[in-house]
Amino acid sequence: MTRALPFDISPWSIGLIGVDESQLAHRESVFALSNGNVGWRGLLDEGEPHGIPGSYLNGVFEEHPMPYAEGGYGYPKAGQSVINVPNGQVLRLTVDDEPLDVRRGTLAAHEQRLDFRSGTLVRDLTWTSPAGRTVRVRTERLVSLGHRAVAAVRYEVEAIDHAVTLTLQSELVANEPLPEPHPDPRVQEVLERPLQTAGSFVLGTSATLVHETRTSRLGVAVSMDHRVAASGSATPEVRTEASGDLARTTVTVRIDPGERLEVVKTVGHEWGRDLSVGALRDRAEAAVADAVRDGWHGLLAGQRERLDDYWACADVRIDGQPRLQQAVRFALFSVFQASARAEARSVPGKGLTGAGYSGHTFWDVEAFVLPVLTSTAPGAAKEALRWRHATLDHARARARELHLRGAAFAWRTIDGRESSGYWPASTVAFHLNADIAAAVVHYVRATGDVDFERDAGVEILVETARLWESLGHHDDAGRFHIDGVTGPDEYSAIVDDNVFTNLMARANLLSAADAARRHPDVARSLGVDDDEIGGWTLTADAMHVPFDEQRRVHPQSAGFTERERWDFDAMSYDGELLQNHVPYFDLYRKQVVKQADLVLALFFCTDDFTAEEKARAFRYYEPLTVRDSSLSAAVQAVIAAEVGHLDLAADYLAEAATIDLDDLHDNTEEGLHIASLAGIWTALTAGFGGMRDTADGLRFAPRLPPQLAGLSFGIRVHGRTLRVEITPDAASYRITAGEPLTIHHFGEPLVLEPDTDVTVPTPPLADPEERPTQPPGREPRDFDAAFAT
Repeated sequence: MTRALPFDISPWSIGLIGVDESQLAHRESVFALSNGNVGWRGLLDEGEPHGIPGSYLNGVFEEHPMPYAEGGYGYPKAGQSVINVPNGQVLRLTVDDEPLDVRRGTLAAHEQRLDFRSGTLVRDLTWTSPAGRTVRVRTERLVSLGHRAVAAVRYEVEAIDHAVTLTLQSELVANEPLPEPHPDPRVQEVLERPLQTAGSFVLGTSATLVHETRTSRLGVAVSMDHRVAASGSATPEVRTEASGDLARTTVTVRIDPGERLEVVKTVGHEWGRDLSVGALRDRAEAAVADAVRDGWHGLLAGQRERLDDYWACADVRIDGQPRLQQAVRFALFSVFQASARAEARSVPGKGLTGAGYSGHTFWDVEAFVLPVLTSTAPGAAKEALRWRHATLDHARARARELHLRGAAFAWRTIDGRESSGYWPASTVAFHLNADIAAAVVHYVRATGDVDFERDAGVEILVETARLWESLGHHDDAGRFHIDGVTGPDEYSAIVDDNVFTNLMARANLLSAADAARRHPDVARSLGVDDDEIGGWTLTADAMHVPFDEQRRVHPQSAGFTERERWDFDAMSYDGELLQNHVPYFDLYRKQVVKQADLVLALFFCTDDFTAEEKARAFRYYEPLTVRDSSLSAAVQAVIAAEVGHLDLAADYLAEAATIDLDDLHDNTEEGLHIASLAGIWTALTAGFGGMRDTADGLRFAPRLPPQLAGLSFGIRVHGRTLRVEITPDAASYRITAGEPLTIHHFGEPLVLEPDTDVTVPTPPLADPEERPTQPPGREPRDFDAAFAT
């Protein structure tokens, strides 16, 4: 683990004093701003020094060759990688003839602060040039939640001790040099300069650059305009120029001590396929003009209004743990800004905070992120599901290519086409399709959005059900098997009857049948008849779920518990991933688990296991699970809490909550782990809140670990907010407005009347068995050490 940055502890923001050049990329990820459509990494305004520049538009990518040592049928022919669009963050200040650079002169003060309620990144610095001229600079930056295509910066500089001539260069920069984009030179050649110039335009204080990607043929336009004011008697001189990959507005003014220069920069973005240069330019410039009419204060007010509405339900309050409180709100803010204005676009694994995972979307969006959004920002969840629905034609084509029926969604993708070349851990990880189906079911159940179900949900459920029917087979005894697949654990591949996959497929089949019966007209339009619906039900009923009678546990897949157990004592743990030191063939044939798989099934398919089976399975898989994935700790926290190991659950929560803030995996520089951040909410609500969303309604079994004095959270239920308040001895529930709501508290039904608190005691916890052990050196992070203040 790298040395953690010394972020301060504050309930509604996160700040950092000073500049450590060796950790710029980490801070840039943490301080990134996004709205789900536009993403800006948290670079210093002047652009230098930097770690990894990043300015992204959701869906903009470049295609590149897929390098294979040996090709094969069904291998994707082209890959996709997110690219930087022209960067509008840059504002370079010169004081007299000295450029502001934190590496030169004297930096007397420097702080950046990300505010979760205002949605802004604020920077304050006091700098003295090598010539002895001191200025104070304050910048505020936002990526607008009210204007989908807009980001903006307010830049203010004050002279302190001498009259100075200020020159501020505000830029749009395309094709910025980046670290090596890919180790293969064939891919490097495509990604090093992916944008080719299509036009540059200047009008007054505004400028626009239009480009096109060389291979994917996507048009991109970025426009900027400025409002300039100075408090002194001098009038600023403003000139703008643009050509090729650079547009620049230069503001020059002389000010006396105590006087200020203020520049508000507004940046608009547009992209699309088959749009003319004129159309792209017009749309980007219109976005800027619309935001300029609102003005800086209007943009701030819109940002605060949108976030106030979000936090009214989404906020999670934790008593007695200030650093955990900050980490939870940082996580919820990050998940929200990754999706708020995506609008029929995906939520990439890193959001728009970095180019990690090449900007791809994975199964963890539906499995980890959408449960949070469905419960706190259902409109954003709906848009992410609409994007999946929009990729159905690609998924159908992929299924046909694999000689299957229905739809096989891409394992990793930007536009819906498969972009993974390692099929044992991608193409055959078919559980993705059931994860998507489950997200549809959860969204419809939580919102009652019948229109979405009819327009998109039924079709997703039908096509994924058809996939399972064609993928599996019945044995002579009539049992249905799904062979040759990969479950969530990427240290096991091409296995038979993965329990998670089979149970999720069964739920998918039953949900498709139920939806088709409730919407027969939609089903008929998709070619579904009664025989097909009956076939789904019969297949679900016949689904084989392996169970090891000797050990009294479910094997992760058929025969898994018979494999040789991994010898952890034979190698020392140095913090590296096993996959970086061990050949995959060895991992695949032994009992070692990268991330929760069977344990994930205990959570997602909660009613398919008894309490005793869950406890035995958790104890069996703990010593095998190395957590080489950021997705695992939150899931293990949930099940640890359910089976009574509250102290262990707290440690897993601590690990999940600090993966990015403390850079536990040494890769936060590539962007935040959005699904892992979502898992923090899950560990709290499903772990210590004991919340389960089932066909019979919401169930709660809240228990707090000794480290927490209180926990409160809210969720959306059919447009209303259900608020849950948990103390060590009791829980209170309150629903806002509408009809009464029935929930279950430790199995007992509670009828909640609107705006009325219902408080019930927490039953005593039976003494748990001895705390399960983990592989040597793989123990979760200690809660008290992680959150010491």
